[in-house]
Amino acid sequence: MSSVPSQKSGGSFRSFKHFNFKILFFANALSNIGSWAQRVAQDWLVLQLTGSGKDLGIVTGLQFLPSLLFSLWGGSIADRFNKRKILILTNVVGALSALILGVLVMTNSVELFHVYILAFTLGLSGAIDAPVRQSFNSELVAKEDVRNAVSLNSANFNAGRLIGPALSGFMIAAFDTGPSFILNAISYLFVIAALIALREDKLFKEVVLRSEVKIGAALNYVIARKDLFAVMITVFFVATFGLNFQIYNALMATKEFGKGPAEYGGLGTFVAIGSFSAALLSAKLDRRRGPKFVMSFGALFAVSQIILCALPSYSTYAFTLPICGFLALTTMISANTFVQTTTDPAIRGKVLGIYLTVFLGGSPFGSPLIGWISTLIGIRWTIALCAAIVIFAIGLTYLLLQNQLQRPASILLDDVLEGVTYNKD
Repeated sequence: MSSVPSQKSGGSFRSFKHFNFKILFFANALSNIGSWAQRVAQDWLVLQLTGSGKDLGIVTGLQFLPSLLFSLWGGSIADRFNKRKILILTNVVGALSALILGVLVMTNSVELFHVYILAFTLGLSGAIDAPVRQSFNSELVAKEDVRNAVSLNSANFNAGRLIGPALSGFMIAAFDTGPSFILNAISYLFVIAALIALREDKLFKEVVLRSEVKIGAALNYVIARKDLFAVMITVFFVATFGLNFQIYNALMATKEFGKGPAEYGGLGTFVAIGSFSAALLSAKLDRRRGPKFVMSFGALFAVSQIILCALPSYSTYAFTLPICGFLALTTMISANTFVQTTTDPAIRGKVLGIYLTVFLGGSPFGSPLIGWISTLIGIRWTIALCAAIVIFAIGLTYLLLQNQLQRPASILLDDVLEGVTYNKD
């Protein structure tokens, strides 16, 4: 653990006092712009090649399929190996996949199966990267600054969303999709350089006595922790059926409003206005929010989507997106922070692997299903149906677990490892 003492200080940006957090934060800011630029370009490329919502859903599903298959493994890697070296490797793979797709587009050689393969490759990199990165975040700052760091990282991610989609939309309109992929490939280089420059002596590593906790024990831990379990159920349904702005905005922009790539990219920026505001507010308030808070905002987000799908014009749709983005990000930041700050350090990586499997694991099935349903009943009814599923799932989870959401977290890992069984009353 770093020998540098951490002084408690107020302010929304206090995590910047930590050298490692600061240097990686600004590198990630550039990388996030590139990542959002690629998302828009990839969606638009699929629509150029096929014009099909079904194919758009398949590509999105393939990109998130590795999260279902490998996030738990990524969590184990986070607990056992040097996180910085793993992150360098995943960023190299991400850069190569973006570069190859950009070159294929710019040489007029791209086919749909190329997009399938490279979306899966990018997803594979992300499936390992995400739990390792989430766990590594807790080593960049002192324990009392973790919540602030999570909120600032979310603000960073959504600041990229403010710039990346709009930038990509204009680039596509002027130069086609290829340069957006090249931009993303270059942006990875800044993260790789920052990771190399980090100082090991300034990392905050907690001493962990249990080095061989199995994934099965981590699953039992989550199930025994009804507060964690309820948060993860909420995250699964919100992420699988609600956080589909890629598909929703692409089809609403093209099919319902008859707009082009610049307008589609602009919708991503409108979402980001709300998301960025939520992230900044979370960094400022910086207080623990429990499972009931997460569930309430998840349900409000679903209600906002029901309103969204009924709006008659591009303008009204666009100007309502910030509300959806604010509610969605408040839900996810609160869930992420709760998981990171209440999980025993001995299995934090594995639990974050479970969390990310839950967060992204439904998309390989949900995204193709949503794309297919949209071809049958239209995108508006599809959004409404998905929002109703979210509301029902959250309501049922609350009714079943409402009396078990305050169980103390401090003793549960030892109890789980010793085989303690919790009653269900």
